[in-house]
Amino acid sequence: MQEQIRDLLEYSSQVLSRCATDNAEMVAAAARMIYASVRAGGTVAFCGNGGSASQAQHLAAEFVGRFLIDRPAYRAIALTTDTSILTAVGNDYGFDQVFARQVEGLLKPMDVLVALSTSGNSPNCLLACEKAKELGIKTIGLSGCGGGRLAEVADHCITVAGYDTPQIQEAHLAIGHAICAVVEKALVEAAEGSA
Repeated sequence: MQEQIRDLLEYSSQVLSRCATDNAEMVAAAARMIYASVRAGGTVAFCGNGGSASQAQHLAAEFVGRFLIDRPAYRAIALTTDTSILTAVGNDYGFDQVFARQVEGLLKPMDVLVALSTSGNSPNCLLACEKAKELGIKTIGLSGCGGGRLAEVADHCITVAGYDTPQIQEAHLAIGHAICAVVEKALVEAAEGSA
């Protein structure tokens, strides 16, 4: 059992190491997009299914609460949390529309949508990105498995090199935390510079 655990943890570290090598430039581009939106008073919206839904909530909380620095709250929301909206839209329009309807009703062009899909092919995430683009809202995808369709529809798609859901999700969280760290630092420095 210990050997299996060691192998799994080593595999996770390899995926993260490769992610750092392969994706730093794309993560930086996503961070710049989010920084510009939040600095202008925009909202960062997150969506995903299953474990990715919990990561959407986690990352939204890092922006609204704080990550590493005490500072004012930033505008962020997880589109995965309102059970009345999710069940009403799911019932009336189908589960594929649960995020797209929220994008249409809640977001505006200065905002950013971050869609997490380990396969890159979750229909509700894809339709949310398509609706966002239709409305002039910037989109960031976090995927694995070669990117899937999300790589085609998102403005920026950060693709983790792997096909195992747990390691892709671990990398997504690490990427999300890296974005939180650099965006928070840049916003705090900008606020101090303008004070």
